[in-house]
Amino acid sequence: MSKIDAEHYTADDIQVLEGLEAVRVRPGMYIGSTSSKGLHHLVWEIVDNSIDEALAGFASTIYVTVDKDDVVTVRDDGRGMPVAIHEKTGISTVETIFTVLHAGGKFGGGAYKVSGGLHGVGASVVNALSEWLEVKVCRDGNIYFVRFENGGHTKEPLKIIGKCDPEFTGSEVRFKADPEIFKEGTAYDYQTLYERFRQIAFLNKGIKIVYRYEKGEVKEHTFCYTGGLKEYVAFLNRNKNVLHEDIIYVEGLDEETNISVEIALQYNDTYVSNIYSFCNNINTIEGGTHEEGFRAAINRVINKYARDNNFIKKEEDSLQTDDIKEGLTAIISIKHPNPQYEGQTKSKLGNAEVRKVVSDIFSQGLSRFLLEHPNDAKEIIEKTITASKARIAARKARELTRRKNALEVSSLPGKLADCSSKDASISEIYIVEGNSAGGSAKGGRDSTFQAILPLRGKILNVEKARLHRIFDNAEIRSMITAFGCGVGDEIDLSKLRYHKIVIMTDADVDGAHICTLMLTFLYRYLRPVIEGGYVYIAMPPLYKIQKGNAIRYAYTDIECEEYKKEFVNNYKIQRYKGLGEMNPEQLWETTLDPKVRTLKQVTIEDAMDADNAFSMLMGDEVEPRRNFIIENAHYANLDI
Repeated sequence: MSKIDAEHYTADDIQVLEGLEAVRVRPGMYIGSTSSKGLHHLVWEIVDNSIDEALAGFASTIYVTVDKDDVVTVRDDGRGMPVAIHEKTGISTVETIFTVLHAGGKFGGGAYKVSGGLHGVGASVVNALSEWLEVKVCRDGNIYFVRFENGGHTKEPLKIIGKCDPEFTGSEVRFKADPEIFKEGTAYDYQTLYERFRQIAFLNKGIKIVYRYEKGEVKEHTFCYTGGLKEYVAFLNRNKNVLHEDIIYVEGLDEETNISVEIALQYNDTYVSNIYSFCNNINTIEGGTHEEGFRAAINRVINKYARDNNFIKKEEDSLQTDDIKEGLTAIISIKHPNPQYEGQTKSKLGNAEVRKVVSDIFSQGLSRFLLEHPNDAKEIIEKTITASKARIAARKARELTRRKNALEVSSLPGKLADCSSKDASISEIYIVEGNSAGGSAKGGRDSTFQAILPLRGKILNVEKARLHRIFDNAEIRSMITAFGCGVGDEIDLSKLRYHKIVIMTDADVDGAHICTLMLTFLYRYLRPVIEGGYVYIAMPPLYKIQKGNAIRYAYTDIECEEYKKEFVNNYKIQRYKGLGEMNPEQLWETTLDPKVRTLKQVTIEDAMDADNAFSMLMGDEVEPRRNFIIENAHYANLDI
């Protein structure tokens, strides 16, 4: 540091943020972002507090309402927040909870044995990021009320505003998110809230959540699942053919650590696994020690049962994890008094003791089920053995998809028209269907950074195929080899050769089908590529409208009508039936040119819903797909 810098760096340069100011200055540190995701996080924080009260055994019903002005109300029938003056802060405990960071009933272990949030910042953060927030508490026969405004400042201290039945207790929180913080808007998404409340109800059997959404047409739903995780697994498998009707369910409590374990699973006839884990209702999307304990137990128990009953005879024939996971839908939920997560996102559980606790409890329960249900056990073991044979057959085919060296051009697919750039961050690959479209794309692209990989026809539906068929498929092998990052459990995104993988298909029903097949493959076998934000869908135009030298491209029917009104008359309209009908120049100026093109980035907001969508659209069950088409079809009057 220079002398001048040192002289100007004084105590006055150190800013101390009082109270909740830090939250408003850096909201992303507390709720992730100020986008729609962060906005909904406010609701999760308040609802989670009511769930914690229910988990402690003091509440049974939680009411959540979003009114037409996006004011959220969360009410429960718990004990009611404490109202007495807090010894350390000198103000009521309710005010302390909502105005002091790291103030909550989740540190000492007395008020709550388990909790989703253990840092005591939830309520105060919501208050800090709200335009206003009100709290009502019913306890001791009184109704207490306090209101906060302008980022968490108490308008006036807690006061009694009425009487209530001494037998009735509970808390109600109403708040309006601050538009100065959430500049993208303060409107809550009905479906996002619906799915989260449904999930919470599945994870906490017997707890009732009443959700009311009053924007537009009023909608109200009550979620309550006495079967808990068993109903959750049945829900996830609703569009699949299951191998056994009885859902395997195991629960137990380790008294030494006070860790409770709840696991439900069921096999179906698909070739993919869906294993979801939770700790204190938090979805640990990156897994952790509870998933490790589950995997160790299911591997050990399934292999032992298979050997004891002569399904497999030699040690070298032991079933591997991938064999046992095929077609498995499982939910792992633990409640831990002091969870430790890796990273701020709480996406991976790190407690070492959890591994053994889960393994021991689940091993006993699964062993008992297999012994008591020999027919179901036989179905499961036979499926895993078939998967083992398919895995061995796929090993050789998989080798063909591996590039030995990124510099070996000969290992790339012969039909790939690669780009000259070796910088993956600027490189793009367009996946197109057919030689005609491929030819136009090759002629119209900028070969510096744009690669073209034409495919022949519709690729294999991986939802209905085993691994050896998938890796035997020439089109799939071409894609995997071109991408260069591996596949399945071997994916290494640092080796991805293109940071934009663009699916470019015709703007018709066949094109949509091909796009769905592509997305199914990417979701099932290259999901990290989607999660990393590398997958896009190109938006080619539907129409070309020309009047004299003036040309307009329309990407929707509505846009076409607007251009027709602009030209009034004497115009020509060309409806593109496929990309192959466009010459290279047209394809560049509409679909390939980064300055004018439209690309839709593919994201995975909810893995469970994404899995269900692919199973429903691409799986064997016809009825769910038929119902979906009927519910989502748009009818038009056609003049013929």
